[in-house]
Amino acid sequence: MSATTSAAPVITALRWVPPGARGLVRDLRARWAFEEVGQPYRTHLLELTEIKQPPHRARQPFGQVPTLDDGEVAMFESGAIVLHLARRYPGLLPADPAGEARAIEWLFAALSSVEPWIYSVQLAALFERDQPWSAERLPHALAQLDARLADLAAALGDGPWLDGDSFTAGDLMMVAVLRQVSRIGALNRHPTLAAYVARGEARPAFARALAAQMEDFEQRAA
Repeated sequence: MSATTSAAPVITALRWVPPGARGLVRDLRARWAFEEVGQPYRTHLLELTEIKQPPHRARQPFGQVPTLDDGEVAMFESGAIVLHLARRYPGLLPADPAGEARAIEWLFAALSSVEPWIYSVQLAALFERDQPWSAERLPHALAQLDARLADLAAALGDGPWLDGDSFTAGDLMMVAVLRQVSRIGALNRHPTLAAYVARGEARPAFARALAAQMEDFEQRAA
């Protein structure tokens, strides 16, 4: 949702990334959360060289995106931003304490119990594939990820979402994380997870968030 008012919260995002990374940069998670709760936002676009410079590191000490500044709260880390928005606006957390707790635990599970195994595969297959250990490490990393995905598939079961019929912040984060491996076929052995990701991507709020991120990249290309 592109804001027209200067009072709208600001997300930092990248102006350009290689084609293979488009649609996966983590500001998409914050954009998606804003769209799900129906709140406007703006983006402050940065070049890749800018995110490691002192002005941005003052907002994000590790030189990454996204950050959020809504005039009252300035923060970083996509999971923290999504949780902040879910607590501030209705739509992503159940009203009952037990349901809220389950949504929050799944949000953290996506980041702490699933994403590190994905990164291990990315490290061996992409980021350090020219290293001598990469070819030997990759099969083990894939097997470890597959085991973790099997655990997740068992927890999901036959339900549409992780907490039954209700889409929550936990699902938003889990789908966002799983999209990183859906492109390389890592979900082929787990059809329930592939369908789960497809359901998340079919949500109108996700479509708007993805279109907004891609539009920012296209404006740089133009």
